[in-house]
Amino acid sequence: MIDDTMLEAIDKMERAVEHTQSQFGTVRTGRASPALVERISIEYYGAAVPIQQLASISVPEARQLLIKPHDRSSLEAIEKAIRESDLGVNPNNDGIAIRLSLPQLTEERRKEYVKVAKNMAEDGRITLRNIRRDARKDMEGEQKDGVVSEDELARAEKELDKVTSEHVDAIDAAFGRKEHELLEV
Repeated sequence: MIDDTMLEAIDKMERAVEHTQSQFGTVRTGRASPALVERISIEYYGAAVPIQQLASISVPEARQLLIKPHDRSSLEAIEKAIRESDLGVNPNNDGIAIRLSLPQLTEERRKEYVKVAKNMAEDGRITLRNIRRDARKDMEGEQKDGVVSEDELARAEKELDKVTSEHVDAIDAAFGRKEHELLEV
C-alpha cells in the first residue's frame, strides 16, 4: 500500500512540476513565443475557445508573432481578445492574419515579470508540499490500521521527503532559468 501511495505522489509531483514549467512559458521575455497567447480564450459563436483551436500561431521574427485564423470570420474576435488580455501589445490586423510586435522590455517590466514567475514557482512548491502532506496522511492511516509497521512508515516518509525535495529543486532550477532569461538584455 505504501508503494502505491508513493507512486501516486511521485506522479502528482511530476505533473505539478510540468504544470509550473508550462506556466513559466506564459511569462513574456524579450523573445516571441506561441505560449504567450495560448492561454487566451476567444469568444467564438457564444463559446470560449482556446486560440490554438481557431488559428495557427507562428514566430516569423524574434519579437513578432503571426496569428493566422483558420476561419477569417474569427479575426475580429481574436483581435478583441488580444486587446483585452494582459499582454500589453497592440494587434495589427491586415485582414488575413494578426501580427503582434513585442516591444523591448524595460528593466522595470522585467523585474515585474520576475516577481510573477517567482509567485508561479511558489505556487508550484505549495502544490508539492500539499501532495506530500496528503501522502503522509495516507501512510499514517495505513500504519494506524496495522497494515505497515512504524519502521516502514519512517522509511517511507524519509523517501517521500527526498522525492519532494528533488521536485522542489526542479521547480527552483526552472525558475532560475526563467529569471536569467527575463533579466538577460
